[in-house]
Amino acid sequence: MPYPIQWFLSLVFVIQMYLVMFVMAIFFTPLSALNRDWAFTAVHTYCHWVRFSARWLVGLKSEIRGEVPTDEVLIGAKHQSFFDIILIVSAVPRPKFIMKKQIVWTPIVGYFAKRIGCVPVDRGKRGLAIKKMISGVKSGATLPGQLIIFPQGTRVAAGAHLPYKIGTGVLYEQTGQDLVPAATNVGVFWPRHGIYRKPGLAVVEFLPRIKAGREMKDVMSELEQVVETASDRLMVEAGFELPPKS
Repeated sequence: MPYPIQWFLSLVFVIQMYLVMFVMAIFFTPLSALNRDWAFTAVHTYCHWVRFSARWLVGLKSEIRGEVPTDEVLIGAKHQSFFDIILIVSAVPRPKFIMKKQIVWTPIVGYFAKRIGCVPVDRGKRGLAIKKMISGVKSGATLPGQLIIFPQGTRVAAGAHLPYKIGTGVLYEQTGQDLVPAATNVGVFWPRHGIYRKPGLAVVEFLPRIKAGREMKDVMSELEQVVETASDRLMVEAGFELPPKS
């Protein structure tokens, strides 16, 4: 499809995505205030809508691979754009996130993030952020689910590499939960910034879990190796040319 048409369809997609978010918020906010289960229904419904409308409007199909975790685990995921969040949340039954504390004040998103048990932290203060992550997770122990954390701490462009931060390892050690790595190629089609969305097949792949009780250093090394290797494989599969490794 010619670039101007694809760009226009991408713009239409982005506009309707936020309009639907607003409409769904009107419907689900009073229900979720009465019962937290409605908050999960809301986020699942919205994520499925985004996946459907992406396929319909811009030709961006999506797929979940691997064994989807449904028990109380940590998910250490590659984060390339908003779309990998959409895919993961659409797949797992009780998603919650370690998120920037500023998101709490974002209209709609902040409210539903709190209702599903997301844990806000100040990423600018490393030591304090880790302590708050642990206390936040422990205080939310009555809300079992799948705790999603992005080990690199931010969105990373397709083909770029950033170091993995220790927070994931600390959570793994302190919670005593299994860790499920998750790879993705969504950044090939849906970049960190901008309007343009490319057609293709975006994938999130859940990889074999890392069992609880291992040494943190070994776990962090394995997590980075398996997530980066699988993400590179998925991006190459999507036709992306990886930059040469330095």
